Amino acid sequence: MRLKPSGYTPLMLMAQTCALLGFACYAVVLTTLQDEWHLSNLQSGLIASAFFFGYMLMVPLATALTDRIDAKKVYLVGGLSATCGLLGMGLFAYNFWTALIFMALNGVGLAGTYMPGLKILSDRIKTGELTRHIAFYTAFFGIGTGFSYLCSGWILNSFGWRYVFGIIALGPFTALLIVLLFIPALTHEKWQGPIRIRLHDIFPVDKWRLVLQDKTASGFIFGYTVHSIELFASRSWIVAFFGFCAIVTGDPFLLSATTLAGVINFFGVPASIIGNEIALRIGRQKWIFFVMLSSAAFGVALALSTGQSWWLIVALAIGHAIFIMADSSTLTAGLVISAKDNIKGAAMGLHSLMGFGGGLLGPAIFGFVLDLTGSRASQISWVWAYASVVVWGVLFVLYERRNGWVSGSITSRS
Repeated sequence: MRLKPSGYTPLMLMAQTCALLGFACYAVVLTTLQDEWHLSNLQSGLIASAFFFGYMLMVPLATALTDRIDAKKVYLVGGLSATCGLLGMGLFAYNFWTALIFMALNGVGLAGTYMPGLKILSDRIKTGELTRHIAFYTAFFGIGTGFSYLCSGWILNSFGWRYVFGIIALGPFTALLIVLLFIPALTHEKWQGPIRIRLHDIFPVDKWRLVLQDKTASGFIFGYTVHSIELFASRSWIVAFFGFCAIVTGDPFLLSATTLAGVINFFGVPASIIGNEIALRIGRQKWIFFVMLSSAAFGVALALSTGQSWWLIVALAIGHAIFIMADSSTLTAGLVISAKDNIKGAAMGLHSLMGFGGGLLGPAIFGFVLDLTGSRASQISWVWAYASVVVWGVLFVLYERRNGWVSGSITSRS
């Protein structure tokens, strides 16, 4: 029985949740590996960044190919890569360098599933409000990462860090099966014929230049980049931060650091969906500016809260998570709507490439600043580390306000 177009969305949301179960595995075991492998904060951050390096390495090819072949094929390869990367971490990683390799392979897998999954939806949904489907899809990033923290924490406490990666590898493999078995292939002539891979397909510079010449589209891309610096730095280090708070506060808390990080991530889901609805009413740029400044304020306040009562720390962490994610779907939906159809795949590829480039920089910058200013056992180091990743959003707002970034009459289209 063939699904209605809207029926693909629940399937892709389920697949994305499964594919993202490996996202927070390393964040959960970061302090464990830091002690076992004698890693510096910079090395720990670089391993987290390797995940995003693998993503950046693959995403130009993965998304450019979705302009020429059915994104379903790209998704299947991505799911297999993520499965192999997680199994490699669980079975074969034993030091800094081997972890870099397998985390990069895991990132390659995400590149083959995240934006191609969005392309699967946009190719099949031709009626209704597409931005709302996009908003749900991007918001479910928080569902997947939230479950990733929860499941990884439970497995770590019960079995050990190698089992975290080994068991969680079932997640992207399940996503692969969902798309393989339940998403039908497209039959339009666009998807027929041999696949010829050229350097220009991997790095479509001409198309990227056209995208960047569009002031509206490029604004969404640069905004997504600075958004990702803060988002992925926070998600990579949040468990370690809660561990530091527990030591400084000295009071037991109802939830473990990993469970707390997972629960807080879920707050980003309604924030992203509701944020898109607000942006549709007041204007995307106005909403993005407000959210980025608020997120920066909450990030610094969170770092300053160490040593205070748990309720204040948790409240600030929830506020930070909400405002980090409140412009996520707005940025992605804005790019999808503003990009021309003939370069939409390349535009989505550049958007994802630069966004996860921010993800590559964020955890490394955070760890480097921790080392530079003391250590992860010093409150002032955490303050400087958080400030080093939230400042980019503030600079983006100041720059774009000065240069008059406005969307004009961007309207949603089916």
